[in-house]
Amino acid sequence: QREEKQLEASVESLISRVAHVKNALHSFIYKLENEYERLTWPSVLDNFALLSGQLNTINKLLRNEKTPSFRNQVIIPLVLSPDRDEDLAKLTEQRVPVFSHEIVPDYLRTKPDPEVEEQEKTLSTEAARIGPDVAQKQIQALNKICTTLLEKLSNPREDRDAESAAMRQSKPSFNPADTNALVSAVAFGKGLSKCRPPGPVAPGHQGQGSMMSGGPTLQQVTIGGGSGQQAGMGGPVAQQQQGQTGKMPSSIKTNIKSASGSMHPYNR
Repeated sequence: QREEKQLEASVESLISRVAHVKNALHSFIYKLENEYERLTWPSVLDNFALLSGQLNTINKLLRNEKTPSFRNQVIIPLVLSPDRDEDLAKLTEQRVPVFSHEIVPDYLRTKPDPEVEEQEKTLSTEAARIGPDVAQKQIQALNKICTTLLEKLSNPREDRDAESAAMRQSKPSFNPADTNALVSAVAFGKGLSKCRPPGPVAPGHQGQGSMMSGGPTLQQVTIGGGSGQQAGMGGPVAQQQQGQTGKMPSSIKTNIKSASGSMHPYNR
């Protein structure tokens, strides 16, 4: 009887502590959902500290010498029914309305799920294969990463912002002079060349190229009487023979007439 009374007192104390944790969680969730606009970070930390303290109190209660070991206690379901149980629903706040064969294995389970057990076995086997030297190296690497992370988190935010600003200033990713020159060229045409780009030009477009480059718009064409070749437009004007200025030789006139007559569509 003494052990039973002690067990009942421990269970009642544990239920009371769990109820406090539940109320704190309800209050915190309500603030997150409805008062998130006015919620500040210090108040969030206070809620976490409250929950952490309550969980530590439960752990101390379970580790107390006067608290009986709950692992030695066995719970046996006496009645299983697929019908709704109002008392059970009221006791569990409508979370467990039925105490049936489908629910009992989940709520009275004392071991993890079979899948979780298989994963634990796999991890244990892999851990056993690692030698002590490799394990020590991995532990040191993990401790180094955790130390670096803690140092970064412990530094104030202003220090981190100053470091990031210094890094951005020390390593510029662009050249302001090139950016200004590009904007001036696109917006105002500053620095753009007015000359035609170099390259081969078709014979029929040489006159246009000379006009674009700022040369003379009209050029004198000189036709040699002996060779029948024309001088290119835009080139130097050759001196004409005396007595042939503005006249076309008769041989060239005859060739032009014969060529034009052969290309007429009615003469084909």
